[in-house]
Amino acid sequence: MSKKNTGIQDADAMSPRGLEPVETLASRALWAVKDCWTIVAQEFTHLVRQPGTFAWQLGMPVIMVLMFVYVFGSAMDVTGMGAGEGYVDYAMPGMFAMTMAFGLMNTAFAVTLNKEKGFMDRFRSMPMSPSAAVTGRGVADLLHAAIDLAIIAGLALVVGWRPGGNLAETLLAFGLLLWLRLALIFVGVYLGLLINNTEIAGNLFAVVFPLGFISSVFAPPGMMPGWLGALAAWNPVSSTANAIRELFHTPGIESFEVQYWIDGHAVIGALVWPALITLAFVPLAVRQFKNLSR
Repeated sequence: MSKKNTGIQDADAMSPRGLEPVETLASRALWAVKDCWTIVAQEFTHLVRQPGTFAWQLGMPVIMVLMFVYVFGSAMDVTGMGAGEGYVDYAMPGMFAMTMAFGLMNTAFAVTLNKEKGFMDRFRSMPMSPSAAVTGRGVADLLHAAIDLAIIAGLALVVGWRPGGNLAETLLAFGLLLWLRLALIFVGVYLGLLINNTEIAGNLFAVVFPLGFISSVFAPPGMMPGWLGALAAWNPVSSTANAIRELFHTPGIESFEVQYWIDGHAVIGALVWPALITLAFVPLAVRQFKNLSR
């Protein structure tokens, strides 16, 4: 009898309920990582089966590069060296940053589409980590963004752009680009969970367009009217674009007049802006996922 009682006490010691092992912080973290990777694998399986989607998403940045380099670039004088002189070196870092910013639309559309097809309801009905739907999308889109960035950088080399910094500076520059993309992924996840259908998600271009163009991507804020220049200077995309121009040692940027504090601290802005965006939108996205269909 005493032996049986001892067995019951040992079983009770396993967990407060006496039936399941105690769930530790490490086991919950491992569970979240496994669920995250499951969603990443699912997203890339869809990408392999539907390569046209990848080509379509990459098409716009490629067209923008060709258009601004060969159509408008010859008339642009942003460095003071004459129309078209040095514009490729100035514009390509901006194009890298804009490609990362425009990826927000792809994230929002994909999340909305998954929600329409019922994938989100399946995730919520399964014993999976609530954060996995958000972090899984984040990791998948970040890997996708790295592929996009590599292709755009290869195109930039073809049209004559060259990074002037050393290897460490070049890697840091591309790291800042992915850091911006990571932050905007969570904005896209939140908007995708918030939006009701893919038709509305397709209209997000009207929101993302000013984010990319009211910036220093194609021209310095100092060349814009005062109020517009201020908006462009404090745009997170501008901070990243200006920071990577410094790291790439873009010719002529040292002659630009520093009108705003953020212009003279671009690297700090490129680090801080994405951090603030991430801190704001990760909890919003996780909460929105939990509140679906309530």
